[in-house]
Amino acid sequence: MAHHRMAEAYKGNYLELFGGEPMPISRETVDEMREFLHRLLAEVRSADTIPWTPMTARFYRGVFPQLTIWLPEEESAQLRREFEIELARLKSS
Repeated sequence: MAHHRMAEAYKGNYLELFGGEPMPISRETVDEMREFLHRLLAEVRSADTIPWTPMTARFYRGVFPQLTIWLPEEESAQLRREFEIELARLKSS
């Protein structure tokens, strides 16, 4: 109940709660994310079996698509497709 009242009392923008506008995404951050995703994809491509523990594999399967949102949409979609294809290949091995 108290949480509801607190939310009702605050009618401003949520960004105001944390000091204004979010920091802009730097070009270096996008490039670092792209490099990380390509390294992960290369690791999967070079493997004959899933190269991680089951828990790590579930983590990467869930986080990989989320990390691609840093990239342009076409590149993001292509990387997601390639990653899923490689995971399917390894799963069938």
